[in-house]
Amino acid sequence: MAADPFSVRTETSCSSSPSILRSSKRAVAFRIIAHNNQHIDDKNRFYTQLGTFALKRKIEDLVLRAEMLAPIALEFEEARRLKQEEIIREYDLWDDVAKSNEDLVQLAESAKAIDSLKDLRYKAEESKLITELAGMDSINYEFLKQAYAACVNVNKTLDKYEMSKLLREPYDMEGACVTIESGNEGVYSEIWAEQLTRMYIKWAEKQGHEARIVEKQDSESGGIKYAMIELEFKSAYGYLSGERGIHCMSGSAENKSDLSKDGTAAIDVIPLFLESSPDLQIDEDDLEITTSPSLTIQHIPTGLQVRSTGERSPFANKLKALNRLKAKLLFVMREQGVSNLASIRSSAISSSWNQVARRYVFHPNKLVEDVKTGVQLTDLIAVLNGNIEPFIGAHINSRRHEIP
Repeated sequence: MAADPFSVRTETSCSSSPSILRSSKRAVAFRIIAHNNQHIDDKNRFYTQLGTFALKRKIEDLVLRAEMLAPIALEFEEARRLKQEEIIREYDLWDDVAKSNEDLVQLAESAKAIDSLKDLRYKAEESKLITELAGMDSINYEFLKQAYAACVNVNKTLDKYEMSKLLREPYDMEGACVTIESGNEGVYSEIWAEQLTRMYIKWAEKQGHEARIVEKQDSESGGIKYAMIELEFKSAYGYLSGERGIHCMSGSAENKSDLSKDGTAAIDVIPLFLESSPDLQIDEDDLEITTSPSLTIQHIPTGLQVRSTGERSPFANKLKALNRLKAKLLFVMREQGVSNLASIRSSAISSSWNQVARRYVFHPNKLVEDVKTGVQLTDLIAVLNGNIEPFIGAHINSRRHEIP
C-alpha cells in the first residue's frame, strides 16, 4: 500500500540511544508542523478561491445589468437632446425668455445625463475586463474587490437614474422642507426626534448636498421638540415625500401597539419651491397670524398651521410662513384631487400625517420596518446614519402604476 504523504510514523527501537530518540522526536514535530501548515495553506487557498469566485459572479451580474440599462438610457437621452435642440432652433430665443431659459436648462441637463451615462458604460466595461483578467490569474483579490466597488457605484447611479424617471408628479422636482416634531411621550420622543433630524442631514450629505436646519427648538433632555430642515436641491421633495407620517422608535418588538412606552416623532415633508413662489392665492381674511412666541399662520378654513422663526425680520418670517402654508395647501389639494381651496375637505386632512410610516425596533433584534412599502432592513445603525435609499426607492417604485 502506498504511504500516506501526510502520515506521521513515531515508532522507535527500544535499543535506540537517548540522542537518537530526541532527534526522532524533533523530526516528528517538524513533520507535524509542516503538515499543519500545509493544511492551513490549503484551507486559506480554498477560501480565497471561493471568495474570488463569488465576487466574480457578483461583478458579472452587476456588469450585465449595466450593459443592459446604460445603452437604453443613453439612447433615450441622446434622442431627447436632439429633440430639444430642434425645438430651440425653431423659434427665436428672445420671443419668450422664460420658456427659452427652461428649454436651455433642460438641454444642459440632458447633456449632463449623457456624459454621466457614457462614463457609467466605460466603468462597466472596465470592470468586465478586470473579471476576465482575474480568470487568467493576472490580478489579485484586492484588485477584484475594487472592481466590485466600482460596479456597485455604477448600479447605484443607474438606480437613481431610473427613480428620477418616475418623479413625474407635480412638485417632485422641487426642493424639500422637512419638519420633525417629537411626540407626547416625553424625553424618549425628544431624543428620538433629534436622531431622526441627524438621519436626514446625513442622507443629504451622502447625496452630496447640504441640509440646513432653519428652525430648531431644543429640549432640556438633550433632544429636540421641533426642527425644520430645508434641502435646496432638485428632486429632494420627490425623494423624501414618502417619509411623511409617524416614525416610531420601539425598545422591543413586542411594543408595536403600545407606543406610550417608547418614542414617536411626526415627519412632514412639503415642497420647497426653488425658483418661484407657490402659485396659489389665499384670502387674507382666512388667515390668523400670531407673532408671539413665534410667527405663526393658521389657515382658518382647513385648520392647517405653519410657523417661521429663522428669518431676520417679522416681514421675512411672514413671507416664509406664507410660502410654507401655500406649499402645504397645494399638497392637500393634490392629495384630495381638488382644484381650489374651497373644495378641500378639512376632516380628511389630518389622516395623511397621523398614519404610522415606519417602525424602528432596537431590541431584541434590530429591525426597521417601512409600513407603507413593506420593506424591512436589519441594519438599524446604517439607517440612522442616513442609508434610507431602499425605503426611498421602494416608495418611488410603488407609485409606478399610480402615475398616468
